[in-house]
Amino acid sequence: MLNTSFSIPLWGDLLAVGIGSLQGAMFAAGFKRIDLLGVAIIGIATGLGGGLLRDILLGVSPIAFQSNPYLITATLAALAGMLLQRVVTKLDPVITVLDALTIGLFAAIGTTKSLSLGLPIVPSILIGCVSAVGGSMLRDLLLSMPIALMHVGSLYAVAAIAGSGVLVLCLVLGVQVTVAAGVCVVVTFVIRLLAVRYGWSLPEQRALSRIRRKRREAAEDARVTTGSSRPMSLRRRRILDTPAGHGSQGHGASGLDGRTPTTSIPVVRPSAARPPTSSIKVIRQRKDGQPPTGSTPRPQS
Repeated sequence: MLNTSFSIPLWGDLLAVGIGSLQGAMFAAGFKRIDLLGVAIIGIATGLGGGLLRDILLGVSPIAFQSNPYLITATLAALAGMLLQRVVTKLDPVITVLDALTIGLFAAIGTTKSLSLGLPIVPSILIGCVSAVGGSMLRDLLLSMPIALMHVGSLYAVAAIAGSGVLVLCLVLGVQVTVAAGVCVVVTFVIRLLAVRYGWSLPEQRALSRIRRKRREAAEDARVTTGSSRPMSLRRRRILDTPAGHGSQGHGASGLDGRTPTTSIPVVRPSAARPPTSSIKVIRQRKDGQPPTGSTPRPQS
């Protein structure tokens, strides 16, 4: 698919590092109580983080530490980000555009480098995605923020995966490598911006579990509320367990089906606090004919 002698152009790698460092520094400069050194470190980490993770996964020496231009480019871009933060009034749109461009560049470079080393298609797409989001993950960790990739939000890793997939498809169709990489950057960039603009995101995990819980609660509520709606097995068990003489026809009476008829047994919901105080209690007569204990004797007529 891709010639193993292919190598990433230096200008393309430096462009991705520079834009990533610029975006990271502008993002960090918006936080309070972060000095200039902290902003520079976060900017450099954002620009180099994706490439470092990519090379570690590929089992090669990090290219950023093999030549001087990478660290110099990242440092200068971070300093430029601090200066632009004081000039640009609306940072959010600029940061969003730079972020989308960064993940597109790193996705193209990571996927292309993986394919040039002989990796299969699926691992190459995965490494391209990790390379695209690695810088932002490291930035969020240094700022003690929740990693945006792990939470509900506009499509981030999905855009990188889509761009990497389009790059592989173009290479399969025989498109030139540089053209395929450019298409990958454009696709990733467009998907990311559209997701931010229209609020596209993956469904939240709790939303799916909430649907299952509501269905389960509805099934439990519909199961029983009255004696007639109890399951047939429970109703039969209560009919057979009722002692003779407690039916509506007295001792020894039987119904049409040969079973002892019973009165309707009120069923209380499990959520009820306690049964009502006005419920009817069956009071048995004592054997000596005296009224039961605790009851008031009726006056003789």
